[in-house]
Amino acid sequence: MSDTQTLIENRPPSVAALFLERVAATPHAEAYRYPVPAAGGQGPDDWKSLSWGQAAERVFAIAAGLIDLGLESEQRVALASNTRVEWILGDLGVMCAGGAVTTIYPTTNAEESAYILADSESRVLIAEDGAQLAKARERRAELPHLTHVVVVETADAVAAEGDPDGWVLSLADLEARGKEYLAKHPEAVKERIGAITADQLATLIYTSGTTGRPKGVRLPHDNWSYMAKATVATGLITKDDVQYLWLPLAHVFGKVLTSGQIEVGHVTAVDGRIDKIIENLPIVQPTYMAAVPRIFEKVYNGVAAKARAGGGAKYKIFQWSVGVAREYAKVTQDNFRRTGQATAPFGLATKHKIADALVFSKLRDAFGGNLRAAVSGASALAPDIGYFFSGAGIHILEGYGLTESSAASFVNPGEAYRTGTVGKPLPGTEVRIADDGEVLLRGPGIMQGYHGQPEKTAEVLESDGWLHTGDIGELSADGYLRITDRKKDLIKTSGGKYVAPAEVEGQFKAICPYVSTIVVHGADRNFCSALIALDEPSILGWAVENGLEGKTYAQVLAAPETNRLIETYVQTLNEGLQRWQTVKKFRILPRDLDVEHGDLTPSLKLKRPVVEREFKHLIDEMYEGTREL
Repeated sequence: MSDTQTLIENRPPSVAALFLERVAATPHAEAYRYPVPAAGGQGPDDWKSLSWGQAAERVFAIAAGLIDLGLESEQRVALASNTRVEWILGDLGVMCAGGAVTTIYPTTNAEESAYILADSESRVLIAEDGAQLAKARERRAELPHLTHVVVVETADAVAAEGDPDGWVLSLADLEARGKEYLAKHPEAVKERIGAITADQLATLIYTSGTTGRPKGVRLPHDNWSYMAKATVATGLITKDDVQYLWLPLAHVFGKVLTSGQIEVGHVTAVDGRIDKIIENLPIVQPTYMAAVPRIFEKVYNGVAAKARAGGGAKYKIFQWSVGVAREYAKVTQDNFRRTGQATAPFGLATKHKIADALVFSKLRDAFGGNLRAAVSGASALAPDIGYFFSGAGIHILEGYGLTESSAASFVNPGEAYRTGTVGKPLPGTEVRIADDGEVLLRGPGIMQGYHGQPEKTAEVLESDGWLHTGDIGELSADGYLRITDRKKDLIKTSGGKYVAPAEVEGQFKAICPYVSTIVVHGADRNFCSALIALDEPSILGWAVENGLEGKTYAQVLAAPETNRLIETYVQTLNEGLQRWQTVKKFRILPRDLDVEHGDLTPSLKLKRPVVEREFKHLIDEMYEGTREL
C-alpha cells in the first residue's frame, strides 16, 4: 500500500477528531488571522490571531453551550453569516457537539431561508447580525423546531417583544454558558467527539440551483475526513502556507478549504468582505487562495482598463505582454508535459523577461507578492485568461466537483497543471465518462443523498455508488479531465448542430475586456445569439475616452458607440468559431447580472433559465422575422 493510500484509508471518522489531533500537536501555532475594523470605520483594520489552542477553547465553549441548549447527535444547527472567523468556530463547535451544520447564504431572502430552516428541521440558528435574525423572526410561525437564535454581533442580539423566553442570545452568551457547562462536565465535548461515527451526518448544504426549491445535500463526517486527507495528499498545501479565505463558507468548497487546513496546520486569514480583497492581499501576503473565475476575469479586465487609461503606448505594451504571457504559458506547460521541465526557447524567454519587468511583476505584487498558486472552481475559467495569468506567474489551478461530491473531486497537480483542464481526480476518487459524454464520479466524497427526497437521489446516484454529475467532459490518456459544458446547457440548433455555450462564452471573455457576463442562446433556433452584460468600471473608463464622459452606466450601455465597440469584439470572436457556433446577433443588457436580481447563484454561477426568462423580449427581438429551419 502506498503512503497516500495509507494516509487516506487510515483517516479518523470525523474532522472533529482531526481537530483534536491538530490542537494536541501544535497548540501554540497560529491557526487563524481575522480583521477587527477600526472604530467608526476610520483607518485600517487591526488584524488579530488565534492559536490552535485558543481556537479550541472557543470551539469547545460553543459545543458545550449547544449541548446545554439540548442539541442531540445529528440535529441541525443553521449558520447564516458572511465568511468570518466566527463562522469557522461555529461550524467546528457544532461538529464537536455531534450536531450537523446547515448552511445559509446571508444574501438568501427570508422566504427561502425559512424553507431551508424548516426542511432541515434546524434546532438552532447562528445568525451573523440583526438582519439575519430579522429573517427568522419574520417567519417564526413556520419554524416550530427552531428553539434558539444565536447572534454573532452582540449588539444585535436583542430580544424583541413576542420572542419566546431565551429564544435570542449572543454568541458570547452561548460561549459563557458552555464554559459553565464544561466546569461541571469537563469531558462532555470530547465524549461527543469520540461517539461520532463516519456515516453520521455532518453537513446539510442546500444547492442553490437554477430553478425550483433547493435540495439539501447530505454529507457525512467521513466526506470531510476524506477531503482533509486527500487534498493534503495532493501536495498542494503545506504547513508553511498562508491561505487567504474569503469565499462564502456557505458554499461546499469553503468546507474543503477549512478541513484541509486542519489536517496540515497552516495559517488561514479569514475575511469575507469582497470589497476588501484588493486592500487585504498586500497585508495577508497569501501563498495560496481560492477564488471563482469571475474574480480573475474582473482582475484581468481591471488591469486592461488601467493600461488603456494610461494611453496608447501603455496599452500596446500591455497587449504585447498578454500575447507573450499566453505563448509562454502554452509552451512551458507543453514542455513540462513532455520533458518534466517548464522551459521556453531563448527568444521567447527574453521577451517574457521584458514583459515580466514591465507588467507581470506589478500584477504579482498586487496579489501580495508571495502567491504560489490560486485554486479556481465553481465554473469554467476561460482558457486564454488562465494562460495570461499562468504566463504572468499567477498559477491558477482549476479544480472541479459538485456539492454532491463534497466539492473537490479533481484538481490540477501543482507544477504539472494544464490550463483548460480541471486536473486529475483526488486520490481515492474514481471517474468514468458515460456513452453520452457525461462525467460520472464514485468515491468517499460522494453524498449520502438528498435530504428527504429519495426519488431525486435515485435520479443522480446509482445503487453501486456512481454519481451522475450532469456535466459533459473528456478524459486525456493520462487522466486529465476537461469539462466542456453542462449536459442540460448544450444547445442544439434547428439545423441539428450542437453548440457548447460555455466554450463560446469563455472565448469571448478572453477577447473582450469590457464583458462581465455573456449568455449564448440558440436552442431550436437557426442561429446563435447572445445577451451581453458589461462590467461597469471598465466600460465607464472607456466611455470617458470616447466622448461619453459624464454619462451614467445605463446611458453608456444604451449608446450606439458602445454597441459598435462590442460588435467589433463579436466579429473577432466569430472569426475563430465554426459557422454554426457564430453569434449572428447580440444585445447589450441594460444592467449587469448579479446575485441580488437572482441572475447568479451566491457562488456566482450563471442562472441561464432565469436570465433568458427576464430578457425574453430581447431574445425574441433578435429572432423576429427570421425563418426557422
